[in-house]
Amino acid sequence: MKKYVFAFILGIGLNFQHVVLAQSSKNDTQVYQSKEPSWDGTGKVYLGREISQVMGFAGKDWLERASREREEGIAAALENLPINSSSTVADIGAGSGYYTFRIAPHVPQGKVYAVEIQKDAIDYINAKSKELDLKNVETVQGSEKSPNLPKGAIDLVIMVDVYHELSYPQEMLQSIYESLSPNGKVLLLEYRGEDPTINIKPLHKMTEKQVTKEMNANGFELEKNGKFLPIQHYLIYQKKK
Repeated sequence: MKKYVFAFILGIGLNFQHVVLAQSSKNDTQVYQSKEPSWDGTGKVYLGREISQVMGFAGKDWLERASREREEGIAAALENLPINSSSTVADIGAGSGYYTFRIAPHVPQGKVYAVEIQKDAIDYINAKSKELDLKNVETVQGSEKSPNLPKGAIDLVIMVDVYHELSYPQEMLQSIYESLSPNGKVLLLEYRGEDPTINIKPLHKMTEKQVTKEMNANGFELEKNGKFLPIQHYLIYQKKK
């Protein structure tokens, strides 16, 4: 585990996409602040947290590494998903579709939207869906501010080590809020920022306190903190009642 984590910390073999911050509108400057960028940071700050740079699709092999199941407890993550056979799920920041293709068999009467902003990722997922003959996977071209999902249709939004990279977290969460069904939920998997022994880049980890602060600010409340994964939070949020 130390070997792959060290490689991830250094960014070896990965192509990190640098986020260029456009000139902010008046509303943008009220929501986000600026600072001198940290190493691997964008210099853009939301509710006290510097937004990280984004891992490009060139990091696909790291996402698909054979050791990931053991290191991250993928089976347990899937087993505890709040879904049923007919649920509609959105995997935002789907990347190589690692979770998308593992969720799809659990919702045979439902659907999985694989949301990506990177065209290379969408092309890859489309090709693999065809190869696997999966009829319930649909790709969606998202944007920095919206996943472009149908309103009121999603039972579960899942973001796996993605939320900390969102360039516009407030706008994205507001759009996600609108996309959820009445009892829809949001599941965030994030490397635990409270644990200094988890050797992931600091800006690619988050604390439960910070995640919940940002979710609360956008109309969500914590429903469950699953503490069964080796190195990640398993945080389920619902709309505030």
